[in-house]
Amino acid sequence: MTKSEEKIGEILKKRGLKIAVAESCTGGLVGSKITDVPGASSYFLGGVIAYSNEIKMNILGVKKETLEIFGAVSEECAREMVTGVSNLFKSDVAIATTGIAGPSGGSKDKPVGLVYIAIKIGEELEVRKYVFKGERTEIKEKIANRAIQDAITMLTK
Repeated sequence: MTKSEEKIGEILKKRGLKIAVAESCTGGLVGSKITDVPGASSYFLGGVIAYSNEIKMNILGVKKETLEIFGAVSEECAREMVTGVSNLFKSDVAIATTGIAGPSGGSKDKPVGLVYIAIKIGEELEVRKYVFKGERTEIKEKIANRAIQDAITMLTK
């Protein structure tokens, strides 16, 4: 457990906010990290591991057109994922991750390590793009840590 997981928990608890996550490339790691903190049940509602496009569409409400035009690894998809999970869980705060953890699946336009992290707090929504280097598990770890840190940054600005 890192200080980030504890810090986001403190902020959420202090403000009486609830959080939910929608994860693709991180496969539940963001939710796992948040729930590593004792007492997380007071602010963590749950999450959706939307690894397949069908789950992105059927559970999170990502539009088929979004996936066809922009792909699952896109700012547009991350935006729809975070909105979908926020609506599904009726959360105050939501995090979504979609990317390519590798070692395969990358292309010139979308290299291995590319990720879009979306954070939604109330009506405010931000999507950030990153490219991380490393092996698959390292990339997943970096994405999850960055997602929590980005949420903290938005919550404390």
